[in-house]
Amino acid sequence: MNLCFRSLPCLSDPVQRSSTCMKLVLLLTHLIYAGVLFLFDGDLVVKTKKEPWFTALYLLLFVVTLVQYYAISITNPGYVVDVMKNFNKRNVVRTKTPESLNQQASSKNGSAVISIEGSQPGRSVAGSNATYWSKLVAELYPPGSTVRTWTCTYCNVEQPPRAKHCHDCDKCVLQFDHHCVWLGNCIGQGNHCQFWWYLCEETAVCIWTGFLYLSHLMAHITMVWWQDAIMILLLIALSISLSFLLLLLIFHSYLILTNQTTYELVRRRRITYLREIPERVHPFSKGVCRNIYSFCCSYRFEPIPTPQEIEEKSMQYTCSDVATCRCC
Repeated sequence: MNLCFRSLPCLSDPVQRSSTCMKLVLLLTHLIYAGVLFLFDGDLVVKTKKEPWFTALYLLLFVVTLVQYYAISITNPGYVVDVMKNFNKRNVVRTKTPESLNQQASSKNGSAVISIEGSQPGRSVAGSNATYWSKLVAELYPPGSTVRTWTCTYCNVEQPPRAKHCHDCDKCVLQFDHHCVWLGNCIGQGNHCQFWWYLCEETAVCIWTGFLYLSHLMAHITMVWWQDAIMILLLIALSISLSFLLLLLIFHSYLILTNQTTYELVRRRRITYLREIPERVHPFSKGVCRNIYSFCCSYRFEPIPTPQEIEEKSMQYTCSDVATCRCC
């Protein structure tokens, strides 16, 4: 084992070792389902020779799903420390130019606008690295909030709203959703959209594979009993997995439409700035269409809504609101 750990350092960490085993199990499961299908279903092989496009599309979806899975597992979910370093670096570069010393340096992130005067007393370029990020985060919280409110107690990083420290990754993640055991990675701002598309692709692969298994069993149910037994057992396991995937896809689609995360929905009473907001009110929702656009195309730091905005969002939609697309 020591020799193995020295040859493969990634296996020396129990968390990475568990994640690697999960990935291998998922890969083998996909290969077993596809292998059994092409090994037992002679009609599918014949159909592939006559209509190669059908099998080509299936295999393309199969490969794309696996590639998407491994891509998400290594994608940065939006670690706060990385975003903070990049943000500070950009602002330090700006302050070094003569124009930026005389003009306001504005950094727009959602509705938060950070203005830093180059001639402010007591602030040097060399010592302002933490100031830029601190001011950005402070603008996102209500007036009167203290630094302790938004500072992580584990990694001492100033967290924007909706960020959370992941104990598995030991880092704070922007718009933290959950830590996926199967991926061995967090789901957050940086890869939540990819995760949703992966669920769609995996669901499509399961439905297509189940259809092919059913077609074979309906045509050859009494020919070779042990082959039928294997395919029926695999089909039962596939049905269970498909049920779970469909529920997960519907759940995350609901989260996208209402601009929520799994952590915010499940642990709402533990989050300080969400504790006093009624359950049926989605404080960060901007309407269905804008929520989808924000999720897919552009991420912005979202400030905590004011009491007036919460009151507006708690109002029931009327017919005129629906007609004017207020809900969108």
